[in-house]
Amino acid sequence: MRAIWKGAVSFGLVSISVKLYSATEEKDIRFHQVHRADGGRIKYQRVCAIDGEQVSYDQIAKGYDVGGGEIVVLTDDDFKNLPLTSSRAIEVLEFVPNEQIDPILYDKAYFLEPDGAAGVKPYLLLREALENVDRVAVVKVALRQRETLATVRVHEGVLVLNTMLWPDEVREAAFDFLDDDVKLRPQEVKMAASLVDSMSGDFRPEEFTDSYREALQQVIDVKIGKKDTVVQPTTEEPIAPTIDLMAALRQSVERARAARGGAAEPEGTGHATVHPIKKAARAEPEQAAPKKATARKAEPAKTAAARAGSAKAGTEDGAKKSTAKKAAAKKAPAKKAKAA
Repeated sequence: MRAIWKGAVSFGLVSISVKLYSATEEKDIRFHQVHRADGGRIKYQRVCAIDGEQVSYDQIAKGYDVGGGEIVVLTDDDFKNLPLTSSRAIEVLEFVPNEQIDPILYDKAYFLEPDGAAGVKPYLLLREALENVDRVAVVKVALRQRETLATVRVHEGVLVLNTMLWPDEVREAAFDFLDDDVKLRPQEVKMAASLVDSMSGDFRPEEFTDSYREALQQVIDVKIGKKDTVVQPTTEEPIAPTIDLMAALRQSVERARAARGGAAEPEGTGHATVHPIKKAARAEPEQAAPKKATARKAEPAKTAAARAGSAKAGTEDGAKKSTAKKAAAKKAPAKKAKAA
């Protein structure tokens, strides 16, 4: 269990450091509202009833209905000046007989545990005192910034704090039949008492179980066993496909070569975003062109002659191809005339 509150039980000059734990838990089977067709969860939106707009949490305030269509809107500033106690003390007001407290006043139950070794002895002393006098302590405690009335009693060797309703929170049992003058015969009263006596026994809570919850759990287990479930689609992001490293490198090389030669990229390769610094780096070779030209002038005569020969050979090859194309064009009309 996890402690939900820490404080001290104080009565007189005695103070006992304690931790507070929820003594009960709901075992009811909880359901979600889902779409019958696909099992999708049903979500609700906070929509203003006047303008139909969705409202965020930071724009939501508390409203008190005065009646007649009037609402008093309270903001956080209105709650700041309220006398909310932040005390961490369970103040004992008095010790009263247990039978004087109507069980209808009890709300929630919490276990009290001594907080630290120093609190064990006074904790045990209070427990023994309550058991010996057969009384319960009426206390005031502040939980969740709300002061409430409560009792401290002993349950199976542990001090238990039971929060209580304020007296004005219990409705009056004002029913009409209570004013009716109905006569009960002594024989009927005696027979009813005999029936109660025949059904009397000691209360053992472990003998009682929630049969509805058990039957409902069996229905759920049967559906799970038959795989009669709906798999809801996951909302996780899809895993990125595995990248072909060689293909990515090859494509990167082709793009780099195309960018250097000034040629257009092949279709389907896309256009890469170039950082401004990289653009400036590519522009530097153009500015350094005069230096390269100067370097070429200093090349040896043999290298220059070789380049001139290559250029001349290229020019001659181009001339031969052009002549061949012209001759082919002249022969084409002659062939057509012969066929005619």
